[in-house]
Amino acid sequence: MSGVTLFLADEEATVAFGGQLAKVTGGHGVIFLEGDLGAGKTTLSRGLIRGLGHVGPVKSPTFTVVEPYEIGAVRAFHFDLYRLVDPEELEFMGIRDYFEDDALCLFEWPQKGAGVLPKPDLTITISPQAGGRSLYLSPQGPRGEAWCTALAEQFKQ
Repeated sequence: MSGVTLFLADEEATVAFGGQLAKVTGGHGVIFLEGDLGAGKTTLSRGLIRGLGHVGPVKSPTFTVVEPYEIGAVRAFHFDLYRLVDPEELEFMGIRDYFEDDALCLFEWPQKGAGVLPKPDLTITISPQAGGRSLYLSPQGPRGEAWCTALAEQFKQ
């Protein structure tokens, strides 16, 4: 399957899409979120993490680099690599440990971790568009393809 383009009208729709993405992923995998500052990467992440069952605030990990979430049996990690100076910094923080047990790992600004991060299951590129935002979902393997197929079916309805 090739990529899927979706249009989301506002912040509420972006959070709702994150909830749908949570159901499709089942709380597993690696997702890259790309887009300019203010595009909606953290908003989408908030919807996904809440869709996994987290109750409470979901803050941007801009200054902490990673925010962990333990939601029942699901482990989710929300990374923001915007302030990363060198990808090797991820090695010093033990990045490989986060991928154990097929936890869900969301990466904002993944290009800052090039050469250290694993290949994602899905890359989502968010772009502002008149009246909302456009999402381009690019599957990077079989799991990402299955997610895109399921999401495309949900958005047909």
